[in-house]
Amino acid sequence: MASSSLVRAIERSDTAGRSCSGPPVAHLSRHCRDLNSDGADVEHFLIWFPVAWSSAFSLDTSMSAQGETPVSRRLSKIKHIIIVCSGKGGVGKSSVSVQVALSLYASNPNIRVGVLDVDLTGPSIPRMLGLDGHPVHQSTDGWVPVYADGGEARLACMSVAFLLKKKDDSVVWRGPKKNAMIRQFLSDVRWGELDYLVIDTPPGEFLPDLCGCRDLIKDCLVGRISYGHFLPLWKGTSDEHISLIEHLSPVHSRLSGIVVTTPQAVALLDAMKCVSFARTVSLPLLGVIENMSGYACPCCGEISNVFSTGGGESMAKKEKIPFLGTLPIDTELVTLLDAAETEQEDDKSIGDIEHEGFRLLRRYKTTSSAKLFSSIVENILSELSGSAGA
Repeated sequence: MASSSLVRAIERSDTAGRSCSGPPVAHLSRHCRDLNSDGADVEHFLIWFPVAWSSAFSLDTSMSAQGETPVSRRLSKIKHIIIVCSGKGGVGKSSVSVQVALSLYASNPNIRVGVLDVDLTGPSIPRMLGLDGHPVHQSTDGWVPVYADGGEARLACMSVAFLLKKKDDSVVWRGPKKNAMIRQFLSDVRWGELDYLVIDTPPGEFLPDLCGCRDLIKDCLVGRISYGHFLPLWKGTSDEHISLIEHLSPVHSRLSGIVVTTPQAVALLDAMKCVSFARTVSLPLLGVIENMSGYACPCCGEISNVFSTGGGESMAKKEKIPFLGTLPIDTELVTLLDAAETEQEDDKSIGDIEHEGFRLLRRYKTTSSAKLFSSIVENILSELSGSAGA
């Protein structure tokens, strides 16, 4: 049970998070001094840290939302922004992002969709859409996204892969440069009017890693170091998620998230951290998708449970999050997304591609995944309409 001093510190943290006008790190340091004056120890700090961070982040985003920013002006004509995350790599998050975009695109002939790839160190969306090697053009109104459907211009895509000299080049950037790139994608790309912007995020865990930092915590509690020393300890492969949420804070009312997981326990643990992150930054979750749930036979379409199944649904039920559906391992889909780049290279004439229409979409509709995803996208649209009416 938490001590009375810890409870008072948490209450002060929540109150300050709503009223303080100073920088988040500064008032977090003040809370830390409060903990020290109450005689709190390291264990209290470990319990209190997520609460203080949450209130600080809520304060930061609410302050940003008060005024218009270049990002809010650029995204003013986008109705819904869907952030796809997982907390873990290798769960098929990018392929799910592509399927979300394709399914939304196919749901209505007037729907306009954008896909933003913020996985800066491992961009894969362009290849899956058959767009590798396409240049990004600069206009007087900003960068022009690459359109996967040619002349129809209803499926826009932007990725750092379009900016690399060679597709095999690595992106070796520290946090500040990644942050600047994400801001530029949001503020300088000519997205225009979109019904949906799907954002594919990189893998990463979302909780601060304080393991092995007890000496630092003690120094912080007695005032030897500032609370800001703990901010670089944010655990994960990158800090793109934090940057993304911060830049999108002026349009927070249009944000929502989808958590992608696989049925295995290890993946579910990381997905839970993703859910925790979403709650910390007040990101509404549309639901959970359980990917790689079984194996779809390419001959008869029968689904066999190679791994465990039902873990994502159980997690969603436990956390009171909508469960959007399951997706099996589909060899047809894997072949399609892997071969998209090769087929694009075989057709050198962009005019020919526009003439034959959106071939990737036509082939996608023949896969067993497309049939299953139609019900998932119905659930997504239902959740979006429900949140809009709330």
